[in-house]
Amino acid sequence: MSAAGSLLVAAPLVAVPSLAVALRPAGPDTVAPLRLAVVRAAVVTGAFALLTVELLGALRLLTLPAFAVAWLVFVAATVAAAAWRRRVAASTGTSAPTGSGVARRLAAVRARLADRWRTARRGERLLAGTVGGLVLVELLVALLAEPNNFDSQTYHLPKVEHWVAQGGLEFWPTAIHRQVTIPPGAEYLLLHLRLFTGGDALYNLVQWAAGVGCLLAVARIAAQLGGGRRAQLLTAFVLGTTPMVALQATSTQTDLVCAAWVACVATLALDGLRRRAGVGTLLLLGAATGLTAVTKTSGLIGVGPLLLLWGIGQLRLAYVGGTGRGADRDRRAGARVDGPARPALVGAGRVGLPAGGADRAAPGGADDVARPTADGGAPRAPGSRAGGVARTVAGSVLVVLVALLVVGPFLARVQAEFGHPLGPPRLRESIPMERHDPPSVLVNALRIGHTALDTPLAPVRAGTAEAIMAGARAIGVDPQDRAITFGRETFPVPSWYPDEDRVAFPLAGTLALVGAVLALARPTRVSPASAGALRGYATVVVTAVALHTAMIKWQPWGNRLLLYALVLAAPLAGLWLDSLLRRRLAPEPGSEGGSSSAPGRRSVAVGLAVAMLAGSALAGVLALSYGFPRRLVGAGSVFTTSEWDTRFLRRPQWADEFRAAADAVRASGARRIGLVQQNDNWEYPWWLLLRDADGRPPELVALQSVLPDRPPADPASTDAIVCTGSRKVCADLVPAGWTLAWRGYVGYALLPPG
Repeated sequence: MSAAGSLLVAAPLVAVPSLAVALRPAGPDTVAPLRLAVVRAAVVTGAFALLTVELLGALRLLTLPAFAVAWLVFVAATVAAAAWRRRVAASTGTSAPTGSGVARRLAAVRARLADRWRTARRGERLLAGTVGGLVLVELLVALLAEPNNFDSQTYHLPKVEHWVAQGGLEFWPTAIHRQVTIPPGAEYLLLHLRLFTGGDALYNLVQWAAGVGCLLAVARIAAQLGGGRRAQLLTAFVLGTTPMVALQATSTQTDLVCAAWVACVATLALDGLRRRAGVGTLLLLGAATGLTAVTKTSGLIGVGPLLLLWGIGQLRLAYVGGTGRGADRDRRAGARVDGPARPALVGAGRVGLPAGGADRAAPGGADDVARPTADGGAPRAPGSRAGGVARTVAGSVLVVLVALLVVGPFLARVQAEFGHPLGPPRLRESIPMERHDPPSVLVNALRIGHTALDTPLAPVRAGTAEAIMAGARAIGVDPQDRAITFGRETFPVPSWYPDEDRVAFPLAGTLALVGAVLALARPTRVSPASAGALRGYATVVVTAVALHTAMIKWQPWGNRLLLYALVLAAPLAGLWLDSLLRRRLAPEPGSEGGSSSAPGRRSVAVGLAVAMLAGSALAGVLALSYGFPRRLVGAGSVFTTSEWDTRFLRRPQWADEFRAAADAVRASGARRIGLVQQNDNWEYPWWLLLRDADGRPPELVALQSVLPDRPPADPASTDAIVCTGSRKVCADLVPAGWTLAWRGYVGYALLPPG
């Protein structure tokens, strides 16, 4: 990496903290303001990164100089905004003077962190230490391991190389339709790192950062739903120890990136239950929605219900009054806008919460508890109600328009290429459900649930799978029906093994299911201060899961597609676990002093919950230690495996075959090289192996194309041909007089001498 590249890599590390300073909310009653500031900064930075690619791509300027100028301007703007915010805060007396210096501010941060650690209980320290340790180990693996995800070899990373090679975003002839039809939001972020560094050494950090963002967002969601410090830590613990999260945080997959944007929408939408949204919030909601859509369209299944909840909350505030600026003035005048007393504060001592605001004294402190949504507020006048409704409608339109601004350019290219914004028929029919009758949806949901909650207990897996298939046949549904099953896959498949593409989450999933049921049935027991918001949020999560099972076919790696839903459900698990611990010594409601059996039942429940948490911690540690295809110990360890062997851990037998073919092609001096491959073949190794001595990428052209209006190159126009997969298909495309050499999975053909 060049010195200039190193400086550019640091640009996001400067921009995000600067934006967090500039965008930190000023309201004294904001829930977890520092985490909200980080969410806002992440959304703004993500939108900037994506729109930069779109703009420079349209100008055919996907080059290092162009990106360097864009980032330098962006960083300068964020630093200036942060400085301006500090000056404003100092002039109003709401912040330390700007002359206090960086060292003093850092010392204040360290002092706050030390105070939070000192006031935390032993269990809270254990939760925080476990999550923090896992995040640091994930960072180590992400830095040490080369990208080796299967889909990344096929289409995620070749996308980036095609963009760099052609300097623009226009589609290209290819036999792998996913290179052009699957939304490219995560790959847009990788493109920045590719141009900065000239390679893929830092690619894994995108998903790692997304994993950290998910943890921060779900902890804030727990706080918004009435959870104190322990509930927030439990939420982060449940999510952070989930093997799927731990493994994807070191990968170049895209599911964590999608889940992070969905979580940003969730925490921003929940703020809309407490206060009227300003223009800034509307822009952020729209940007986060657009980032979700351009990263993975399945994430919109979660975003849709969240935005509906936000809209309902805004309409309710339009009728009964809100907690925005006007309401703040009313409160200072003595008006009652916050509803009844907050019972969560009364019990703060029982859960070890110190006095003081969140992010000022301790994470999840008393002020970090979400307040009821203007319960008891005075109804507004009819004219005011009409204005509030109009404002909500206008705000909703703005959210949609901003989202379209973000995802629109990609959809327009797909529409122009295939005549449909969702791509060709093969894409639209392969993943979405083709039957929606209740029996088929029920069978699909049961199969998805079975795969998501799979365990190493083979008899349990086999027995439940057989029961599902027998039940499906009993109601007239073929359990392997292609209309509800992806491709040629067959249910069931083992998914308990810690593989990043399919690992199940039985512990986190069970905790989330219990939390959802309790949040819907007895929300006041789980979160007395925010029962209404909790029930509404749980309804959103359940709705998203139901829609997912009704819209997405079962597939062996479907657990990846559910990751956004697991992230949304994690706060429900953390909140009910905290409520269980909070009530373990309390008498049963309605009993005089409590029956002798009630404490016993609670002790059993607490014991089971603690055992599941311990199991979660063990699962997370084992996933990082022995997970596939990146692990700390054993065969394939990131410490003992070479770079090239790491890239081919999924298919080790292919490593020498690719290298031998590439060596022969390079030795021939070929520059224009034809590609012959099938839809699920690996293309990315060719981009690495066929670079010249200066690191310049080769001129790779496809000799097949699934894009009707983009014909493939003529084989006779190439200097060499490299093939993967089918020898027959390759032989049919090799010009007469060329010699085809084949070894296992890989072949090549060279232009005859003379």
